[in-house]
Amino acid sequence: MDEQKKYEVIKSLANHPNPNKERAALTLGCTTRHINRMLKGYKEQGKEFFIHGNRGRKPVSTIPDETRSVVVDLYRTKYYDANFEHFTELLAKYEGIHVSPSSVFNILESEYILSPKVTKAKRKRVKKELEDKKKAAKTQKEADAIQTNLVAVEDAHSRRPRAAYFGELQQMDASPYEWVPGQIWHLHLAIDDASGRITGGWFDTQETLNGYYHVFHQILSEYGIPYKLFTDRRTVFTYKKKNSPSLDEDTYTQFAYACKQLGVLLESSSVPQAKGRVERLNQTLQSRLPIELRLAGITTIDDANEFLNSYIKEFNEKFALPLNGIKSVFVEQPLKEKINLILSVLCERTVDSGHCLRHSNKYYRMLDQFGMQIHFRKGTKVMFIQAYDGAKYCCVNDKDIYALEEIPEHEAKSKELDMDYKKPKRKKPYIPPMNHPWRRQAFEKFVKQQEHHWNDAEQQPA
Repeated sequence: MDEQKKYEVIKSLANHPNPNKERAALTLGCTTRHINRMLKGYKEQGKEFFIHGNRGRKPVSTIPDETRSVVVDLYRTKYYDANFEHFTELLAKYEGIHVSPSSVFNILESEYILSPKVTKAKRKRVKKELEDKKKAAKTQKEADAIQTNLVAVEDAHSRRPRAAYFGELQQMDASPYEWVPGQIWHLHLAIDDASGRITGGWFDTQETLNGYYHVFHQILSEYGIPYKLFTDRRTVFTYKKKNSPSLDEDTYTQFAYACKQLGVLLESSSVPQAKGRVERLNQTLQSRLPIELRLAGITTIDDANEFLNSYIKEFNEKFALPLNGIKSVFVEQPLKEKINLILSVLCERTVDSGHCLRHSNKYYRMLDQFGMQIHFRKGTKVMFIQAYDGAKYCCVNDKDIYALEEIPEHEAKSKELDMDYKKPKRKKPYIPPMNHPWRRQAFEKFVKQQEHHWNDAEQQPA
């Protein structure tokens, strides 16, 4: 339109017997000197003079059509479900295609491929455009192809202000998702509220105490003891009254008891928006991590947990805030032995007539520090302890600690019939020191306190 306007003004000016160049300059917004230049060009070349020299030519920075086709094909076949920012990183990392995120947005959205993180406003606008195109489509196949490009939008969580210090608040949650095709795992996570740094992550088949213990172990080993943990109201963290008074079913107090031993404040909430940082982290990892697992060829949960260690470091380098500008309030890391003993599972057991304990359909005998079996009368109540590393112990009378040795169902070889039979050497078992946190009386007192808090909460008016 600008070219047409210039042509008409200059043509009128050239054909006028008394041309007013100042008025023409004012109309076109240029100088009289440029008017003279255009008059000369019109007389020499005519209308062609006003056609811009770049018309029909692609800019030097234009992405080739071949590259655009490759980007679209890769997203549809290999990197599907990735958000566009992540897709741009994957193109550079694995395909050697270096394009800007805005270019990727334009290429994919020109094909009506929307990001999983697309806004509701854009989704509504594009949906209207797609509906119009479907109505104008000449074939049903064309209409179906347009419709399949629309990707659903996930809901966002409301924001909350960050904590002031690194280690002041750790938000924890577990996210069930199909992380690999055909398998739904629960990714247990912890994120520091002040820095946005992932401080722990672990895959498990369900949301379990074991999963959260692994995350807590990573926090304690890598950073130290945090000030506060903020979780949802799962029975892993909070007391819930049960019909049975037995301590065997009090696994829901185990995590809280471990926090008490370390001096960590434990708070919980049933409102997802209260821990929005970890909820948004779940969304981000659900968008990014399955693609990374697929590209790494990971299909088992053990391999996924091993991969998670390196991926969290890479994720923190890219997205977490630098720690040099945030004061840390983590208490110095506890000794590995202390962490191993505190992150344990406790339950009550009774000595049977064979001077053994039974747990998970297996029998165990009690050994002293010299590897000799210790005998207690039938009916003696003991505290069965399974440490974080899997070692098993028992505590009797709140003062004596013994190692537990599993009794095999069958002997491996016969002393009487096998010529190569050798009496197994008995190793001296490791016995933890007396300042252990496994005193039955202290644990029962903690359980009663949890029950009182639960009863008080029940009596409060809604």
